[in-house]
Amino acid sequence: MKRVVIVEDQTAIREMLAEILRHDTEFEIVGEAGDGQTGLKVILEKQPDLIILDARLPELNGIELLRRVTRTLRRVRVLVFSGNENPVLVREMLEAGAHGFVEKTAGLAELKRGIQTVADGGTYFGPSISDLLRNVVANPSVPTSSHDFLTPREREILQLVAESYSTKEIAAKLGISVKTVDNHRTNLMRKLDLHNVASVTRYAMQIGLIENDSAL
Repeated sequence: MKRVVIVEDQTAIREMLAEILRHDTEFEIVGEAGDGQTGLKVILEKQPDLIILDARLPELNGIELLRRVTRTLRRVRVLVFSGNENPVLVREMLEAGAHGFVEKTAGLAELKRGIQTVADGGTYFGPSISDLLRNVVANPSVPTSSHDFLTPREREILQLVAESYSTKEIAAKLGISVKTVDNHRTNLMRKLDLHNVASVTRYAMQIGLIENDSAL
Protein backbone atom coordinates (compact mmCIF):
# COMPACT_ATOMS: atom_id res chain seq x y z
CA MET A 1 0.00 0.00 0.00
CA LYS A 2 1.10 3.55 -0.75
CA ARG A 3 1.20 5.72 2.34
CA VAL A 4 -0.42 9.15 1.87
CA VAL A 5 -0.40 12.49 3.71
CA ILE A 6 -3.02 15.12 2.82
CA VAL A 7 -2.24 18.79 3.49
CA GLU A 8 -5.27 20.99 2.79
CA ASP A 9 -6.62 23.90 4.85
CA GLN A 10 -10.28 23.50 3.82
CA THR A 11 -11.74 20.81 6.06
CA ALA A 12 -14.47 19.69 3.64
CA ILE A 13 -12.00 19.21 0.79
CA ARG A 14 -9.52 17.42 3.06
CA GLU A 15 -12.26 15.05 4.22
CA MET A 16 -13.38 14.50 0.61
CA LEU A 17 -9.85 13.55 -0.43
CA ALA A 18 -9.55 11.19 2.52
CA GLU A 19 -12.87 9.55 1.68
CA ILE A 20 -11.80 8.96 -1.93
CA LEU A 21 -8.57 7.29 -0.85
CA ARG A 22 -10.18 5.16 1.86
CA HIS A 23 -12.19 3.40 -0.86
CA ASP A 24 -9.02 2.44 -2.73
CA THR A 25 -7.12 -0.48 -1.22
CA GLU A 26 -3.91 0.74 -2.85
CA PHE A 27 -3.66 3.73 -0.51
CA GLU A 28 -3.36 4.20 3.25
CA ILE A 29 -3.79 7.64 4.81
CA VAL A 30 -1.09 8.07 7.45
CA GLY A 31 -1.54 11.78 8.19
CA GLU A 32 -3.55 14.93 7.56
CA ALA A 33 -2.90 18.62 8.23
CA GLY A 34 -4.73 21.90 7.75
CA ASP A 35 -1.76 24.29 7.62
CA GLY A 36 1.76 24.31 6.25
CA GLN A 37 3.69 24.16 9.50
CA THR A 38 1.73 21.17 10.79
CA GLY A 39 1.89 19.56 7.37
CA LEU A 40 5.67 19.79 7.30
CA LYS A 41 5.94 18.11 10.71
CA VAL A 42 3.52 15.32 9.76
CA ILE A 43 5.28 14.64 6.44
CA LEU A 44 8.75 14.49 7.95
CA GLU A 45 7.49 12.24 10.76
CA LYS A 46 5.42 9.85 8.60
CA GLN A 47 7.64 9.89 5.47
CA PRO A 48 4.80 9.00 3.09
CA ASP A 49 5.02 7.71 -0.47
CA LEU A 50 2.57 10.33 -1.74
CA ILE A 51 1.61 13.85 -0.65
CA ILE A 52 -1.58 15.54 -1.81
CA LEU A 53 -0.90 19.21 -1.23
CA ASP A 54 -2.72 22.50 -1.56
CA ALA A 55 -0.47 25.23 -2.90
CA ARG A 56 -1.91 27.99 -0.76
CA LEU A 57 -1.73 27.19 2.94
CA PRO A 58 -1.75 29.33 6.09
CA GLU A 59 1.49 29.95 8.01
CA LEU A 60 3.74 28.09 5.55
CA ASN A 61 2.77 28.01 1.88
CA GLY A 62 2.94 24.94 -0.29
CA ILE A 63 6.00 26.11 -2.23
CA GLU A 64 8.13 26.54 0.87
CA LEU A 65 6.79 23.35 2.46
CA LEU A 66 7.65 21.39 -0.67
CA ARG A 67 11.14 22.85 -0.89
CA ARG A 68 11.87 21.72 2.65
CA VAL A 69 10.33 18.28 2.19
CA THR A 70 12.18 17.43 -1.01
CA ARG A 71 15.52 18.29 0.56
CA THR A 72 14.95 15.38 2.96
CA LEU A 73 12.53 13.00 1.23
CA ARG A 74 13.87 12.72 -2.29
CA ARG A 75 11.60 9.86 -3.42
CA VAL A 76 8.26 11.19 -2.20
CA ARG A 77 5.64 11.79 -4.91
CA VAL A 78 3.65 15.03 -4.80
CA LEU A 79 0.32 15.95 -6.40
CA VAL A 80 -0.76 19.57 -5.98
CA PHE A 81 -4.54 20.00 -5.73
CA SER A 82 -5.23 23.72 -5.75
CA GLY A 83 -7.75 26.35 -6.74
CA ASN A 84 -4.96 28.74 -7.66
CA GLU A 85 -3.88 28.69 -11.29
CA ASN A 86 -1.45 31.60 -11.05
CA PRO A 87 1.38 30.89 -13.54
CA VAL A 88 4.04 32.03 -11.08
CA LEU A 89 2.77 29.70 -8.38
CA VAL A 90 2.39 26.72 -10.74
CA ARG A 91 5.93 27.18 -12.05
CA GLU A 92 7.39 27.45 -8.56
CA MET A 93 5.51 24.39 -7.29
CA LEU A 94 6.94 22.36 -10.17
CA GLU A 95 10.44 23.70 -9.56
CA ALA A 96 10.07 22.84 -5.88
CA GLY A 97 9.43 19.19 -6.75
CA ALA A 98 5.74 18.63 -7.56
CA HIS A 99 4.99 15.80 -10.00
CA GLY A 100 1.48 16.87 -10.92
CA PHE A 101 -1.04 19.66 -10.55
CA VAL A 102 -4.83 19.27 -10.67
CA GLU A 103 -7.09 22.29 -10.34
CA LYS A 104 -9.97 22.17 -7.85
CA THR A 105 -12.43 22.93 -10.64
CA ALA A 106 -11.59 19.58 -12.27
CA GLY A 107 -13.99 16.65 -12.02
CA LEU A 108 -13.62 13.73 -9.66
CA ALA A 109 -12.44 11.41 -12.43
CA GLU A 110 -9.70 13.90 -13.32
CA LEU A 111 -8.56 14.05 -9.72
CA LYS A 112 -8.46 10.27 -9.41
CA ARG A 113 -6.39 10.01 -12.60
CA GLY A 114 -3.97 12.57 -11.23
CA ILE A 115 -3.58 10.75 -7.91
CA GLN A 116 -3.06 7.37 -9.58
CA THR A 117 -0.66 8.65 -12.24
CA VAL A 118 1.57 10.53 -9.79
CA ALA A 119 1.50 7.67 -7.27
CA ASP A 120 2.61 5.28 -10.04
CA GLY A 121 5.61 7.45 -10.88
CA GLY A 122 4.24 9.59 -13.71
CA THR A 123 3.44 13.27 -14.12
CA TYR A 124 -0.06 14.64 -14.52
CA PHE A 125 -1.59 18.05 -15.24
CA GLY A 126 -5.27 18.92 -15.29
CA PRO A 127 -6.61 20.58 -18.45
CA SER A 128 -6.48 24.15 -17.17
CA ILE A 129 -2.92 23.69 -15.92
CA SER A 130 -1.84 22.17 -19.24
CA ASP A 131 -3.30 25.18 -21.07
CA LEU A 132 -1.57 27.56 -18.67
CA LEU A 133 1.81 25.90 -19.15
CA ARG A 134 1.42 25.98 -22.94
CA ASN A 135 0.60 29.69 -22.69
CA VAL A 136 3.70 30.35 -20.59
CA VAL A 137 5.89 28.60 -23.18
CA ALA A 138 4.23 30.42 -26.08
CA ASN A 139 4.34 33.84 -24.38
CA PRO A 140 7.70 34.64 -22.76
CA SER A 141 6.21 37.85 -21.34
CA VAL A 142 4.07 35.82 -18.91
CA PRO A 143 5.75 36.06 -15.49
CA THR A 144 7.35 32.77 -14.43
CA SER A 145 9.29 33.64 -11.28
CA SER A 146 8.65 35.73 -8.22
CA HIS A 147 10.65 35.91 -5.05
CA ASP A 148 13.55 33.47 -5.51
CA PHE A 149 15.95 36.23 -4.48
CA LEU A 150 14.44 36.21 -0.99
CA THR A 151 15.90 33.87 1.60
CA PRO A 152 13.67 31.03 2.88
CA ARG A 153 13.16 32.90 6.15
CA GLU A 154 12.23 36.11 4.30
CA ARG A 155 9.69 34.20 2.21
CA GLU A 156 8.21 32.73 5.37
CA ILE A 157 7.93 36.16 7.01
CA LEU A 158 6.52 37.65 3.80
CA GLN A 159 3.57 35.27 4.02
CA LEU A 160 2.99 35.82 7.74
CA VAL A 161 3.07 39.61 7.31
CA ALA A 162 0.55 39.29 4.47
CA GLU A 163 -1.62 37.12 6.74
CA SER A 164 -1.74 40.06 9.19
CA TYR A 165 0.43 38.57 11.94
CA SER A 166 2.22 41.18 14.04
CA THR A 167 5.98 41.23 14.43
CA LYS A 168 5.65 39.85 17.96
CA GLU A 169 3.35 37.04 16.78
CA ILE A 170 5.71 36.12 13.95
CA ALA A 171 8.63 35.99 16.37
CA ALA A 172 6.70 33.65 18.65
CA LYS A 173 5.61 31.38 15.78
CA LEU A 174 9.12 31.07 14.35
CA GLY A 175 10.99 30.98 17.66
CA ILE A 176 13.17 33.98 16.84
CA SER A 177 13.56 37.43 18.35
CA VAL A 178 11.40 40.44 17.49
CA LYS A 179 14.55 42.24 16.31
CA THR A 180 15.38 39.39 13.91
CA VAL A 181 11.85 39.52 12.48
CA ASP A 182 12.18 43.29 12.05
CA ASN A 183 15.48 42.85 10.20
CA HIS A 184 14.06 40.20 7.86
CA ARG A 185 10.95 42.27 7.27
CA THR A 186 12.98 45.35 6.42
CA ASN A 187 15.21 43.36 4.04
CA LEU A 188 12.36 41.68 2.16
CA MET A 189 10.46 44.96 1.73
CA ARG A 190 13.64 46.61 0.42
CA LYS A 191 14.31 43.78 -2.04
CA LEU A 192 10.73 43.86 -3.31
CA ASP A 193 10.51 47.68 -3.24
CA LEU A 194 7.42 47.52 -1.03
CA HIS A 195 6.71 50.17 1.56
CA ASN A 196 3.82 49.06 3.77
CA VAL A 197 1.81 46.03 4.85
CA ALA A 198 -0.90 46.68 2.24
CA SER A 199 1.65 46.49 -0.58
CA VAL A 200 3.14 43.32 0.89
CA THR A 201 -0.34 41.79 0.99
CA ARG A 202 -1.08 42.76 -2.62
CA TYR A 203 2.22 41.23 -3.71
CA ALA A 204 1.48 38.00 -1.83
CA MET A 205 -1.91 37.84 -3.59
CA GLN A 206 -0.33 38.43 -7.00
CA ILE A 207 2.04 35.50 -6.63
CA GLY A 208 -0.65 33.26 -5.15
CA LEU A 209 0.47 32.95 -1.52
CA ILE A 210 -2.81 34.14 0.00
CA GLU A 211 -6.45 34.36 -1.01
CA ASN A 212 -7.84 37.58 -2.47
CA ASP A 213 -10.27 37.95 0.43
CA SER A 214 -7.30 38.07 2.84
CA ALA A 215 -6.19 41.40 1.43
CA LEU A 216 -6.05 44.52 3.50
